[in-house]
Amino acid sequence: MKTDLVDLIKNTREYLGLLRKRPIAEVYDKLILHGVSGPQLPNYGDDAAVIPFKDEYLLLAADGMMTKLLQNEPYAAGKASVMVTVNDIYSMGGRPLAMVNVLASGDEAQRSKIIDGIKKGCEKLNVPMVGGHLHPDAPHEAPSLSVAILGRAKKLLRSHLAEPGDELIFAADLTGQTGCSSVTSWDANSGKTTDELLFRLEALPIIAEQGWACACKDVSNAGLLGTLSIMMENSGAGALIDLDLIPCPAPLELSQWLISFQSFGFILSAKPEFSSRIIELFRERGISAAVIGKVLGGNTVTVSSASKSQVLFDFQHDKITGISRSTR
Repeated sequence: MKTDLVDLIKNTREYLGLLRKRPIAEVYDKLILHGVSGPQLPNYGDDAAVIPFKDEYLLLAADGMMTKLLQNEPYAAGKASVMVTVNDIYSMGGRPLAMVNVLASGDEAQRSKIIDGIKKGCEKLNVPMVGGHLHPDAPHEAPSLSVAILGRAKKLLRSHLAEPGDELIFAADLTGQTGCSSVTSWDANSGKTTDELLFRLEALPIIAEQGWACACKDVSNAGLLGTLSIMMENSGAGALIDLDLIPCPAPLELSQWLISFQSFGFILSAKPEFSSRIIELFRERGISAAVIGKVLGGNTVTVSSASKSQVLFDFQHDKITGISRSTR
């Protein structure tokens, strides 16, 4: 099907999941860039903070669920809270250790569904919930849920280390179905066993430990192109993306797929000599993977289809998160 680049770029740039990233810059500037110093490595947009510990790294991340998802689909929100934080650890080349949560809900039925979802997510991904805090008097119309996770890694994948000359590899599980109705999403976790889910995820720390890739991000609510562009923003680099090479599940149009939150979707930046090894490792684990573009010098992310191309972001003028190693 012919891809309308003008509409695609407009939809990507105006997608709420991407626009929600803009306030990050102010928080980052006050709390990370000019905050209290500590043992952590510099953070230029990583999915988890990195703290050197003995001969390894501790990874610390947190995420919060959107209010409308908690209101409309509390069970799904509980499950998702586990999945998104677990993905953050694996995207850094790590393995999860444990989680804690902060839950606010004064509605007993709503709260029960959220907790059941959290329990199911922990069971599916084999990560314990070891503590947290409950606000049992929050109003029904304003529930909230945040989960923090601790992991460990032997070697790291970072968000800001994509370099000109790298190839960009997209890996996704196309065997799934559309997910929650409250957000545009693709559910590739339901119906799979714990062993199947962990076997897929284990590819990420293997890639890190082998030194096959230098940068990785999981596809967040910014969508595929948004997440990839954030990696380029963080890295102070540009990219050329061939839309015709992107693996896409049959039930979805490419335009839908590009803004879907994915339960298993990762972008990696790797030297060309390692691309085939990465792709084969994913395919051995039932994951579709392909080189969809390359990292360039400069500040421009360009998308192409059928020999036509157009600029998606120019970071000399545009900002998504506002975080870049090139300006710090």
